[in-house]
Amino acid sequence: MARQCQLTGKKANNAYAVSHSHRRTKKLQEVNLQWKRIWWAEGNRWVKLRLSTKAIKTLEHKSLSVFAKESGIDLNRF
Repeated sequence: MARQCQLTGKKANNAYAVSHSHRRTKKLQEVNLQWKRIWWAEGNRWVKLRLSTKAIKTLEHKSLSVFAKESGIDLNRF
């Protein structure tokens, strides 16, 4: 499975690590992903998703169904 948020689609970003002498080496900025078990009220069951911390914060304001519909994913698969 790719290291990608299942709701927002966030994934790693290519960047440079810049030293004090300004030498640049490539590095990968990974997404802060967490496995979360979330109650899905419409499906009346728990859903286990791999989410970024930003998506977890957004779930505090939006319901899981609305967020999944905006992302275009089917929660019955999880």
